[in-house]
Amino acid sequence: MIHPAADVQSTQIGERTRIWQYCVVLPGARIGADCNICSHCFIENDVLIGDRVTVKCGVQLWDGVTLEDDVFIGPNVTFTNDARPRSRNHPEEFLKTVVKKGASVGANATLLPGITIGKDSMVGAGSVVTSNVPPGTVVVGNPARLLRYLSDENVPTSAPVGESSGGSSPVPGVDWIPLKNVRDVRGQLTVAEWSRDMPFSPRRMFFIHRVPGARVRGEHAHRQCEQVLLCVTGSVHVVVDDGRQRDELVLDSPARALRIPPGVWATHYRYSSDAVLAVFASHEYDESDYIRDYDEFLKYRQA
Repeated sequence: MIHPAADVQSTQIGERTRIWQYCVVLPGARIGADCNICSHCFIENDVLIGDRVTVKCGVQLWDGVTLEDDVFIGPNVTFTNDARPRSRNHPEEFLKTVVKKGASVGANATLLPGITIGKDSMVGAGSVVTSNVPPGTVVVGNPARLLRYLSDENVPTSAPVGESSGGSSPVPGVDWIPLKNVRDVRGQLTVAEWSRDMPFSPRRMFFIHRVPGARVRGEHAHRQCEQVLLCVTGSVHVVVDDGRQRDELVLDSPARALRIPPGVWATHYRYSSDAVLAVFASHEYDESDYIRDYDEFLKYRQA
């Protein structure tokens, strides 16, 4: 259904899609089936919209925007595609913004160009999103911060945020490694002997620190490399995910380390201002060992 007061120039529109009054759809736009494009929307040429997408009133979709299946875009959401806009000065290619399947973006949110909103995630109303949003998460604020992870039927969580700081994890291979901690009047001493306490002898070590509170680290898996994470000071939340089970753990003591095996997607967030995270790796750096796209990770786990 196309309202007679809409200016729809594209012929690439799926069945049962409704486009309401005062919308403009340019010739190159592609819109799937069963979509609902509400009034006063503008859709440029290089825009791809999947099936069952809802775009509420007052939204402009510029060149380079992709909305995958089952996406919800709230009223007056602002998309951008040029990081340094100048009048009458257009880049050779606009930055791509992708909203993955099942994601929702709340009213009046602003999305900076070149980012990906992860599968099934939710962006809070009025948020300003300046970086990628991990799958299955809720982000809010300006700049948008990762508030929490959502549970779903396919990837259950073992506990709400902050409650799974002890005990075993439902994600196979993820486990706590207790370390010897000695206290006296002079302070504390934590000791680790690799041959006794650790699952491997490290080939690489690095520290992550001074992370702004809104930032998310990790967001990848390894094919072969195994890691041990130790929060030397402060606290960090770590979400581990094998595609079937998901768990959130809190690293807040140097007296225990967290083992993350290969084939597990790990994300770090909610770094305290004083957090220093030490990472010990079983292999030297090899970019080909990383899986940085979550959809690719799920395919890898299903292979």
